[in-house]
Amino acid sequence: SSRKNVCYNTTTNEQIRDVTIPIPFGIGGIGIGIIGKKGERESLSPFFPIIPIPTNTNTPKPYWYCYIPIPLHKRTPSQTDLAAFKDLTKKDALNTLQKELNKLVLTAPPQTQKTVRTELDGFEKLFSQYLLDNVDSGIDWQEIEPPPEGTVIPYKKLLELPTDDVKDILNRLIVVKLNGGLGTTMGCQGPKSVISVRSGLTFLDLTIQQLEQLNRTYGCDVPLILMNSFNTHEETEKVLQKYFHVSVKIYNFNQSKHPRIDRETMLPIAKSITNSENECWYPPGHGDVYLSFYQSGLLDQFIQQGKEYMFLSNIDNLGATIDLYILKYLLSSEIKHEFVMEVTDKTRADVKGGTLIQYQDKLRLLEIAQVPKEHVDEFKSVSKFRIFNTNNLWINLPAIKRVIEEQALHMEIIVNNKTTDKGVNVIQLETASGAAIKNFEGAIGINVPRRRFLPVKTTSDLLLVMSDLFTLNRGNLVMNPQRSFPSVPLVKLGSSFTKGTVIIIANHGERIDIPQGAILENKIVSGNLRILDH
Repeated sequence: SSRKNVCYNTTTNEQIRDVTIPIPFGIGGIGIGIIGKKGERESLSPFFPIIPIPTNTNTPKPYWYCYIPIPLHKRTPSQTDLAAFKDLTKKDALNTLQKELNKLVLTAPPQTQKTVRTELDGFEKLFSQYLLDNVDSGIDWQEIEPPPEGTVIPYKKLLELPTDDVKDILNRLIVVKLNGGLGTTMGCQGPKSVISVRSGLTFLDLTIQQLEQLNRTYGCDVPLILMNSFNTHEETEKVLQKYFHVSVKIYNFNQSKHPRIDRETMLPIAKSITNSENECWYPPGHGDVYLSFYQSGLLDQFIQQGKEYMFLSNIDNLGATIDLYILKYLLSSEIKHEFVMEVTDKTRADVKGGTLIQYQDKLRLLEIAQVPKEHVDEFKSVSKFRIFNTNNLWINLPAIKRVIEEQALHMEIIVNNKTTDKGVNVIQLETASGAAIKNFEGAIGINVPRRRFLPVKTTSDLLLVMSDLFTLNRGNLVMNPQRSFPSVPLVKLGSSFTKGTVIIIANHGERIDIPQGAILENKIVSGNLRILDH
């Protein structure tokens, strides 16, 4: 300390000269009494009593006290101190996680350990980025700028392009559909893609019908690739068997399977690869499509076949069909556009959708999760942020390969907080496919008509596409020409359509009869119950 330690004789109150005295705490120690001013004692706080010298109990007093000066002001840690502390804790967290991931790999069957190791290595990189990027700091709102002129092209400008070489340009395209979602939000089990949408046809049926029509009409070969999750893979494999005779080549691959992290310990809640429940794992968002597609071997395979572009979209967006004008523009443009994001004008129903911005000299996707709380209302403003991301993306295949092999693929992390059925608070680290736009050369947006964005996320959306607002033509949903407005109405179902949650528990050998016409809402039914007609 820069201040002097002062010792006094408690009997005479005299200042003591330099003296060495033992300190009576812990395992002992040595204290050095330094000559100081007597008046300083009153302001020194706190003080620690020192055992007598000598320590023989027969030795007469006095006792010795050493006053340890503590500055009365509270020292504020410097930014350097805080940064150093955070760096240490981050390194500790990462080292501990690495050990836990190594343990998880060893619980996998020997024949799958290599695949598991690859997936967990990807998660480790994501976790490391989460720690080192300081995701809580958010985005600097003052640096956000609108996209520069020429980076968002009006769709009508593309209509001037001739499309007389349709077969040639289609043969350079592949279609990738994101098929990792379940239909649970719509009250359905299994993959969302197998929900019946129109005339008994599912999302997957409609997609394949569209591609089959193109391939037959133009004599081309546009394949369909599905990115499944561990939640949808098994069921999708079964469903694909019915398309054996269609004129569309269908491939599928799995996105990664990442462990959920306990929010308190920052460690995986899964203890085993084979025995852990599904709630211990999660698919890490559709931003995983690039790396998983690369690791599947399909990327190299299609590049060797002469394919140049991937059209990527959600399988539940019924407006995401192949657009010949966009494809022609990409293949004929003097500027190589490695990444194109379809955007459309924002309405009140789309205020939470991500938007394109210019940030630190790069075209970037800004999601609402990245927006500081005090600017959320501004982000939702239709007047300032007029467009939003449809997640219809056109990406150059050789560019994907280059970015991955150069380890230049960086996407902002979306932290998704969840609570498991067992009440454990966990975090999921996810990425969005559109966030990759900043990693590619010549990236642009194309402002497309609203008809290219027709997502079915809820039962309300499903009712719309099942209605006579749309007509079905060879797998394509088209707005009914009798409709006066180009946009669709907003449908909200009332609480009467929400049936609540009913849990029925019956042990082995027990029977529970639910009487005809019984109404159960937010109830747990258990025991051994039979109700018979009298």
